[in-house]
Amino acid sequence: MTGSATVPPPGPAERLHAIVEQGLCIGCGLCQAVAGPGSISVRRVASGYEAPVVTGPLDHATVDTIYDVCPGTRIDGLPDRLVDKRTVVDPVWGPWRRIVRAWAADPDVRHRGSTGGVLTALCVHLLESGQVDHVLHVRASSTEPTFGEPTLSSTPDEVLEAVGSRYGPTATLRHVTDALDLGRPLAFVGKPCDIAALRNWGRHDPRVDDLVRVWLTPVCGGFGTPDATRGFLDRVGIHPAELTALRYRGHGCPGPTRAETADRVEERHYLDFWGDDESQWTLPWRCKVCPDGIGEAADLAASDTWPGGSPDRVTSETDPGTNAVVARTEVGRRLLAEAEAAGAIEVEGDIGPAEMGEYQPHQVRKKYAAGPRHEALGAAGRIQPVTHRLRLRDLAAELPPDEVARQHEGVRIRIADGRATQPTPSIDATESPTGGSP
Repeated sequence: MTGSATVPPPGPAERLHAIVEQGLCIGCGLCQAVAGPGSISVRRVASGYEAPVVTGPLDHATVDTIYDVCPGTRIDGLPDRLVDKRTVVDPVWGPWRRIVRAWAADPDVRHRGSTGGVLTALCVHLLESGQVDHVLHVRASSTEPTFGEPTLSSTPDEVLEAVGSRYGPTATLRHVTDALDLGRPLAFVGKPCDIAALRNWGRHDPRVDDLVRVWLTPVCGGFGTPDATRGFLDRVGIHPAELTALRYRGHGCPGPTRAETADRVEERHYLDFWGDDESQWTLPWRCKVCPDGIGEAADLAASDTWPGGSPDRVTSETDPGTNAVVARTEVGRRLLAEAEAAGAIEVEGDIGPAEMGEYQPHQVRKKYAAGPRHEALGAAGRIQPVTHRLRLRDLAAELPPDEVARQHEGVRIRIADGRATQPTPSIDATESPTGGSP
C-alpha cells in the first residue's frame, strides 16, 4: 500500500517566523522581551527590517505567549476598564473624552517637534511635575541613522534630544522589561501598534498596568520600507554607508527631510521622501492591514492637522505646527488640562471627529477597509489578526458589497505577487545589531 509522507507540525521557530514571513511583524521587539535575548534577538535582518532571529532554545508555550501579545497577531482597543459613561465612542475615531487643536507653548519645542511638539511638551511636563520618573520612547539610532532605537529619558533635556518622528524600523519594546525592572513610574510613547503590544503584555506582566502611568502615541500612517529610504538616499546622491544622520521631519511642520554625511548635508521637502499623495506611500504590508493607526489603546493621541492629510508644499515651509489631540481616557483628559494650566501647551480650541476625518482621511479609509482585509487574510489561509473593541465588523457592514469584494481581491493579488510576504528572517553578515539597553 502506498501512503503519503507525514508532514511534521511546525516547530516553535517556524511558528515565530510565520509572523514575519506573512508580513505581519512590525519589528516592535516585544518578542525578545518575552522570550529573552538568549532565545530571540530582534535585530536588523537581511531584508533590511528589524525582525526576530532565534538565537537559542524556544518552546511552544513561549511562542503561544508571543502570538497573544504580538501586534501583528492581536490588536485591541482601549481596555473596558478605561471606558465610562463620560466616554464618547465614535465609529471611526473610537473612544474620546476631549479633542482639541494645540501646540507646545515653548516655541523651540514646537519648532523641533514632529508637528506641534505636543507629545514632547507633555513628556517634559510629566517629568517636571514628578508624575513619572522616566519616559520610555525612541530616538535616532546611534548605530544606524535610518533606524530608531528605544531610549529611557529621565530629564527634560534627554526628552528633547530625542525629538522627531522615526520613519525607519524601530524596536521600541526590545528592552521594556529592563524599564519595568526599575520599579519606577513611567510614561510610554510609541506607535499605536507599540501601544497595543504593551497593553497585550500587561495581561501577562502586572507591572505594566502598575508602572506605566501615561500612554501616549502619534496618529500613524505607517513607516517607510527600507527600500523607500534607500531610494530617497539614492536620489540625493548619498550612499547608506556614508550617512551619519537622518532627520525624517521636524524643525518646522513637517520640516525638511535632512540627510547628513561627514562633509555635506542634503535637505529635501517632506513630500520628496513620501510623495505628494497617499498613492505614492511605500509601506510595509503590516501597515496596509493596520486596524488601528489612530492609537485607540492610548490615553492620548496626537496627529497632524493638514486638510486632506498631506502638507502643502508652499505653506508648509512657514507652518509653525499644530496638533490635533485626542484625549481618550480620564488620564488623558486630565493631563491635557494640567499641561495647559501649567503653560506647557497652548490649546486653540475644541474640535471633534469630523475635523479629525478632514485632517486624516486616509485613517478613515483604512479603518473601514481593515475588517475586509483581515477576512481576506483568513480566507487565504494566512494568520488573521485577532482584534477586540475596534468596531471593524460594524464598519465593514457599512461598505457596499462591491467595495468589500474589491478589498478582498486586493489582498489576494498582493499575496499572489509576493507583496504581502517577507523572507524567513536571517542575519545579514554585513550588518550589526541596532540599539542598546535604555
